[in-house]
Amino acid sequence: MLPPADDTAAWGAFLQERTTAPLAEAGRVADVLRALEPGSGEALPLWNDLHIALANAFAASSLLSQVHPDAGLRSAAEAAEQEANRFQTALMLDPVLYERLAAVPTDGLDPAAHRVLADALRAFRRAGVDRDDETRERLRVLGERENDLSQAFGRHIRDGARATQLPASALAGLPDDYVEAHPQAPDGTVTITTDYPDTHPFLTFSTDAEARHAVMSAFLDLAWPENDEVLRELLAVRDERARLLGYDGWPDYDAEVKMIGSGAAIGDFIDQIAREASAAAERDAAVLTERARADRPDLEHLTVADARFYTEVVRRERYEVDAHEVRRYFDFTRVRQGLLDVTGRLFGLTWTPVPDAPTWHDDVAAYDVALAGADGPLGRIHLDLHPRPGKYNHAAQFDLVPGVEGRQLPEGVLVCNFGRGLMEHSEVVTLFHEFGHLLHHVLAGRHQWVRFSGVATEWDFVEAPSQMLEEWAWDADVLAGFATDADGRAIPAALVAQMRAAEEFGKGVHARTQMYYASISYRFHAERPEDLTARSRELSEQYAVWAALPGTHFHCGFGHLGGYTSAYYTYMWSLVIAKDLFSAFDAEDLFAPEVTTRYRDRVLAAGGSKDAADLVEDFLGRPYEPAAFTAWLER
Repeated sequence: MLPPADDTAAWGAFLQERTTAPLAEAGRVADVLRALEPGSGEALPLWNDLHIALANAFAASSLLSQVHPDAGLRSAAEAAEQEANRFQTALMLDPVLYERLAAVPTDGLDPAAHRVLADALRAFRRAGVDRDDETRERLRVLGERENDLSQAFGRHIRDGARATQLPASALAGLPDDYVEAHPQAPDGTVTITTDYPDTHPFLTFSTDAEARHAVMSAFLDLAWPENDEVLRELLAVRDERARLLGYDGWPDYDAEVKMIGSGAAIGDFIDQIAREASAAAERDAAVLTERARADRPDLEHLTVADARFYTEVVRRERYEVDAHEVRRYFDFTRVRQGLLDVTGRLFGLTWTPVPDAPTWHDDVAAYDVALAGADGPLGRIHLDLHPRPGKYNHAAQFDLVPGVEGRQLPEGVLVCNFGRGLMEHSEVVTLFHEFGHLLHHVLAGRHQWVRFSGVATEWDFVEAPSQMLEEWAWDADVLAGFATDADGRAIPAALVAQMRAAEEFGKGVHARTQMYYASISYRFHAERPEDLTARSRELSEQYAVWAALPGTHFHCGFGHLGGYTSAYYTYMWSLVIAKDLFSAFDAEDLFAPEVTTRYRDRVLAAGGSKDAADLVEDFLGRPYEPAAFTAWLER
């Protein structure tokens, strides 16, 4: 049970209970495992016990370090996460534990146990357990340093919020509710922060080009200069670790356990997508540039500070989609309930509010999840969807409890940063996307082996189910169920069709932008450039469509470099699969139960029990293929 939001002392005790105690239990189980006779069949179940305890410790510390309102408790959670990381690093370098698992008799193991054992042995080897004592010690030091640097990188982004003071006239073009939420100071200025609900609408609607430039510059300088040196050392630590283990560099090490297989294949994939998207990107960029020159005849090239604004202008003028008009159908409260209604119907789930559930903040809403008609809950979700100081400032799903059949129910947390009033449709799409991860966590929480629990597939597949769920946020019939204006009128189907056409307009630019991000993720790790800012600019010129802003440092605030490391490409790789998955659904009835149930059970509920390619083939009845993605990109 979680403590009350305002009881910081109780949260400190909760953190201790959820981190120190599980780590002590993991250590106790490790001692029992070491003491076994080689060849004991008890080794694998004990390994599972150990990792349940370790996963619980990581879940609590990682979540609270990102969301708890009290800075002291966030720091304590970071320290607890560091302790868990140190334990895990030492664990995977322990030759006695490795020997106990390597000696497990494989006769009589079922396929799931075989998979758990093979995965454990590979993880030991990738940690360096079979290296000499000196190398193992260096790997231990590097592992701990990498964890510390990754935490610092994320902390600097989370705590590095900036604000820009602008004349009130800069709010020209913004929706009325946005203007009301940004009152003038006595000196006639307004403050625009780097929080998403501030920055994104401003860049979309403000008619003041100079102000857009200022706001975008602040947004692109999150965690500068702190993270420049942190990232440089982080890249060096990862590279040394990979080379000590016999790999040609970090991308090869990282890709070994992903669908893509090798570092070189990442570079090839980035270039392939960039080539395939070029025609559409150049066509769309020409339209936007021409429109911008109608306002600014001397304009040579659009920058990232102007692109969002002129994309909105073109969508309004060419496709007759006015985002001001669209927003009035997406009240946050109705959208949140609509999301629950849609996913409940889609996957046969019920979401029961738990109004008295203790949480870390009053904004957080809890729901018990169950299969419709079944006895007992599947688990619980927590929705933490509004920004506040010190909170994780992107959007992600966090574990609170990993589900294990017969032992503990899954609990997941959705952490986003939406405003409390009207939403842009792009925010609705983001909410559906992130909720897809939460669904995956809860539905895959009924496995015996914690290794299979939740979002436990290869990292370049985990985005595919979430990307596919976005499609329901684009369907007119689905939206009509919750997208209503203040008078209760549903969003017109014709408007949704126009929105879709307008969204298709920018897909080439979007793909090229994603490949710019992916190239930073990959090339920074493969090359370890001395001047990160200069290399980022070179990659922008090679892959991105819009000009970078001089003097900005995007890489310092690019949080995915912490967790995704060299693998940001996974978003586009997953999208290829997501388009193929969606092709199996009936476009005339997105809730057809035969296909939705099959998808729920064979892909989502399966968790990490099979390779991702096998999960997709189980659902589609064939291996996945890129035809649907290619057709989408080219049309």
